[in-house]
Amino acid sequence: MASTSDIRKGLCIRYNNDIYKIIDFQHVKPGKGPAFVRTKLKSVSSGKVLDNTFSAGHKIEDVRVETRSYQYLYPEGETYHFMNTDDYNQITLEESALDAPGLLKEGEIVKIMFNTEDSLPLSVDMPASVVLEITYTEPGIKGNTATNATKPAKVETGAEVNVPLFINEGDKIKVDTSNGSYMERVKE
Repeated sequence: MASTSDIRKGLCIRYNNDIYKIIDFQHVKPGKGPAFVRTKLKSVSSGKVLDNTFSAGHKIEDVRVETRSYQYLYPEGETYHFMNTDDYNQITLEESALDAPGLLKEGEIVKIMFNTEDSLPLSVDMPASVVLEITYTEPGIKGNTATNATKPAKVETGAEVNVPLFINEGDKIKVDTSNGSYMERVKE
């Protein structure tokens, strides 16, 4: 058993007869009344996200997890195939277990968390950012760079990212996987 002081991003807990991963939290100490922890939980079985508040000192049941490196191979409908980089065993995961499936590039190395009790995969941790090539975007208008205007662009994985006007087809960009936003253009 853990308490609210042990809450951190990525911690898996058992709550309401399901396993949830903490994707965001905030310790709040109001001027009046007891402290509490506001959390955003994602169900590892259904992918649903819910907001919950725990009072300070509340006991939570944490789930022991093990992290292993896997290489993303290919998608097949709603399932995604991964290969263990140590023993080459392959597993398939549902799309709901992935945080940003549209930004997953074939060959990408990801970390998959497994429940140590039953060895079932819980969630996939993507790298903080990925480098993707722009496959389609409207051309930028020369001289139209005074504002922070953006335009939609399609990347090689099929996802759509808003990019600055100076980005063209064939450019490589770095994308933040936590929110799917443009970070910077990558020089080769």
